[in-house]
Amino acid sequence: MLQLRSIVRVAGSGVSWVACCVLGACATGGGAASTGSRASGDDVPRARDFAARFAPPAWPAPNDVRAANGAPGPGYWQQRCDYTMHVMLDEAARSIVGRSTIVYTNNSPQELSSVWLHLEQNLFRPDSLGAQMTGPGDRFGNRDGFRGGVQVIAASTGARADGLPDVSDALEVHVYDTVARIDLPAPIAPRGGTVSLSIVWTAKVPGYGSDRLGIDDVRDGPIFQLAQWFPAVAKFDDVHGWNTLPYLGTGEFYTDFGDFDVMIDVPDTHLVAATGELGNEAEVLTARQVERLSAARSSAQTVTIRGVDEIGSAESRPRSDDGRLTWRFRAENVRTFAWASSAAFAWDACILPGAGPGSDGVFGRGGGVLCQSFYPREAVAQWGKSTQMVRQSIEHYSRKWYAYPYPTATNVNGIVGGMEYPMVAFCRARDDERALWGVTTHELGHNWFPMIVNTDERRHAWMDEGFNTFMNYYHALERNPDELPRRGHPRRWAREQPRPFAQPVDTPPDLLLRGTLGVTQYAKPAVGLVLLREGILGEERFDSAFREYIRRWAFKSPRPWDFARTIEDVAGMDLGWFWRGWFYGTGVLDQAVTGVMQAEGENRNARVTIANLGELVMPVTFRVDYTDGTSEVRQLPVQVWAQGDTWTTTWDVQGRRIKSVTIDPDEAMPDVEPRNNVWR
Repeated sequence: MLQLRSIVRVAGSGVSWVACCVLGACATGGGAASTGSRASGDDVPRARDFAARFAPPAWPAPNDVRAANGAPGPGYWQQRCDYTMHVMLDEAARSIVGRSTIVYTNNSPQELSSVWLHLEQNLFRPDSLGAQMTGPGDRFGNRDGFRGGVQVIAASTGARADGLPDVSDALEVHVYDTVARIDLPAPIAPRGGTVSLSIVWTAKVPGYGSDRLGIDDVRDGPIFQLAQWFPAVAKFDDVHGWNTLPYLGTGEFYTDFGDFDVMIDVPDTHLVAATGELGNEAEVLTARQVERLSAARSSAQTVTIRGVDEIGSAESRPRSDDGRLTWRFRAENVRTFAWASSAAFAWDACILPGAGPGSDGVFGRGGGVLCQSFYPREAVAQWGKSTQMVRQSIEHYSRKWYAYPYPTATNVNGIVGGMEYPMVAFCRARDDERALWGVTTHELGHNWFPMIVNTDERRHAWMDEGFNTFMNYYHALERNPDELPRRGHPRRWAREQPRPFAQPVDTPPDLLLRGTLGVTQYAKPAVGLVLLREGILGEERFDSAFREYIRRWAFKSPRPWDFARTIEDVAGMDLGWFWRGWFYGTGVLDQAVTGVMQAEGENRNARVTIANLGELVMPVTFRVDYTDGTSEVRQLPVQVWAQGDTWTTTWDVQGRRIKSVTIDPDEAMPDVEPRNNVWR
């Protein structure tokens, strides 16, 4: 690495300096008593505004809804949407027919004359925007050319006694791709006004539904996984008004919280897994299964509710005269509802005390979480371990960040590779324990982001995927302490991403370049939080701030600036340079030792020059090893880069000779060129 050695005589000082320079000339400016100085010379781009690196991104000004400290302001409001639904699954036709009564509460300060709906299954119409943007082989495309869509049969503001819309006050539904508008006969009053909508719809279930839903044809019958399956009211908020971004496949969803009361009519041979708690187990389970389920609610060990050897057995299912049973699930304060149904399911469960209802965000206070797994015989080799993976994941995230507030957590094996919904995870992995654990802990981690902290996944996917991947990083380290997780470590990430990014992290997922979703929305934000925790703020400072962010915004809807302002408020540090560079910039970090100068004679000072060769700025930590075997770690604040791209620091070495200088000795920074971090 040594490119130039020279002896420089400093005129008039009577002191000889040995200057050992790497990658260019060493700076000699600054007196011997100085603790640091900007390197001088014509190579400094004087027209460049280095201080601009430290300005925060152009976020909206604080207001009554979103306060300057990142917390919800005194005027914070959000809408509410409560659903009562009855859906019938036609296994032979592979379709569903549903009816719903929606009570929509307008807590905003303005009246609303219309309501917008998401009809996300319209993605599978051949003329949809999503169909035109994705190819048949894409993960979020329509792989088998399926022709589907939602057909809204009727809509009204009134319902008959049987729950069907009252045709006497039928409403016209204006459908535009995957959204629809219903103009109301009278506006919804602000600050608490409500409207009741009754809707009947039908849809075919795709075999592969863009990795969100689908059908898995296994030996004992099809497994139906249903998600983003019903007409859902779009979110109206203080930032964008009606959030009517289309469903294109990659961007997921953003909806209001509400209570769900859902009745699911399926063949009596089926078992059903769903968001929420089963409310009529005596009607849809055998007496023996009810006993087993009761035992699971008090057992930390996995209890079999229906074993693989019982699949297909007539004795393992109660039968009805018409061959159908209706399962009823209730869920409180969730942003959507998902379910799965099959005659091929085995089912087991256990309990996790300390989380669940009543926890108030503090682990140890809750009434318990029923951890469950549903899977076919094809998956039994690994899925017998699934329920304990569920339990361990919920326990870890509850203990470390915020207690899981829901009564159940369910893992379902089927065709969907990996997707999350409140209390439900879909996971395709069957043959590999590592893959099963990785997908399980990731999808369950999404219960925190975005199911509890309700982020806008169509604009800021990094606020759920990245934050969740960050949490997964520490769960992976706890499970396998001697193994570096695949995503999250700054230096490992930098080795794999040596070039500047084409797009910032805060790019809507549907606008990302092909193939960049994982690195931009999962890996880079996760690395950023690990970096913030371990390399900038420190663990105690960061953890307090991150937990407070979850607590402040639990069951609310934050924006990126709410997160950033909360972290700065609780941690007590201005991080504008970090947000700007990491989440809104596309550059990389490359710090280098460009010069070391060691005094000879009575002068005991040494000088080290550090250069910032990339676009990102970070604090500098470097270790100095001396020839006598001693060493010390020295640090430079990030603010040195407000004055240029090089900085010379001077200190008293107390007569010792420098043997080597190493930037980032613990490899905590995402430096893309570590070879220039060392001088010897």
